[in-house]
Amino acid sequence: MTFFPSDSHDKSAIHVAIASMAAVAVALGIGRFAFTPLLPAMLSAGWFDIDGSGWLASANYAGYCLGALTCGCVRWAAPKVVRFGLIATCVLTMLMAVFTQFPIWMLLRFLSGACSAWTFIFAAQWGARWLSAKGASSLVGIIYTGSGIGILLTGLAGALISEWGTPVQGWMAFSLMAAMTTVMILARYPNDDVSDEALRRDRSPQPKFRSEFHDGIDASHRRSRAVWLVLTYAVPGFGYIISATFLPVIAQAALPDSNLGDFFWPLIGLAIVPGALIAGRLPRRWDNRLMLAVCYLIQSAAILISTMSPTVLGLAVGCILLGLPFTAISYFAMCEAEYLYGHHCAGLMGYATASYGVGQIVGPLIATRSVAITGSFDAALYLAASALGGGTIVLLWRWFADSERVCRSSPGTS
Repeated sequence: MTFFPSDSHDKSAIHVAIASMAAVAVALGIGRFAFTPLLPAMLSAGWFDIDGSGWLASANYAGYCLGALTCGCVRWAAPKVVRFGLIATCVLTMLMAVFTQFPIWMLLRFLSGACSAWTFIFAAQWGARWLSAKGASSLVGIIYTGSGIGILLTGLAGALISEWGTPVQGWMAFSLMAAMTTVMILARYPNDDVSDEALRRDRSPQPKFRSEFHDGIDASHRRSRAVWLVLTYAVPGFGYIISATFLPVIAQAALPDSNLGDFFWPLIGLAIVPGALIAGRLPRRWDNRLMLAVCYLIQSAAILISTMSPTVLGLAVGCILLGLPFTAISYFAMCEAEYLYGHHCAGLMGYATASYGVGQIVGPLIATRSVAITGSFDAALYLAASALGGGTIVLLWRWFADSERVCRSSPGTS
């Protein structure tokens, strides 16, 4: 098993994989999660209180939800959507440093969330299709490391800004990072879209994701699996978002005499990278629902460990376990959507991502209420871990209850 490109792939495939990865890094690392490493600095500077932080986080995730819902309505070619999303992310991030009014921040975070969804979904899905059409399916996992790399870099930068800079400098720095990365992406990103006809003509023998579109599934069974995908995909959205939004604040409260509080968030980003690479190389015959169940269980354990043992070791182990399946969950969900509807899965993936977004919207609001009532995030974190545990049970139930065992690849393929 190899995780990295081989010499057999031409340079254009490697360029597309890296460019798509970088697009995901900007969309998620900056468009969605630049808020997290800057949160302690913004709270210290009096920009808002903990309740305000919950509303700003939920505004971003509401925008992400809307962006995901509208993916199926977008008529632009995927490369054009990605370019628009990247440029908009640069501008919206810069404007966070320009304005000081809370309602404008709400609007900016909302719009940034929408752009993040468009950029992530189109870059990841289109990049995977393009690589498949060029016979480079083994490079797809690289795309999903983008969120980890983005979180790692912005997390480290945010830690430095919290110590020596101001929130304004932080937002300007992230805007500059996004702009520089966007320029490099645009120089390498292809202009050509990949049509279904081209995919049928050029596809290599290996499937583009873990499994090819299965045309033999009964229509009612296909709809049932699609509905359960949408419903259960809300669980990780709610389950991880409290830690993903408030981790630096939680860590600083747990370790008031330590300087390590700001470095647990980038540790999650670091753990995402091997998790994405491993997910992309797992045997294709394994059921996507089973893979999702395992990911949910790992994240549930991560939250319980860090909450029950708020030490440096406990938080570090929790962050690593939370990060490992972070984008693997998105990857397996996209695989399931692709398995059910082939190249026409953008609509289903949009609905699933919107469901994920609903969980993200609710999470920060519950977390800030928990702090207001109990003085800590513990109650909300235990609720998040319980939700992920419940999602694990539901996915396993659907997997076991499904009498039809669909073969995802030819015998012997791995």
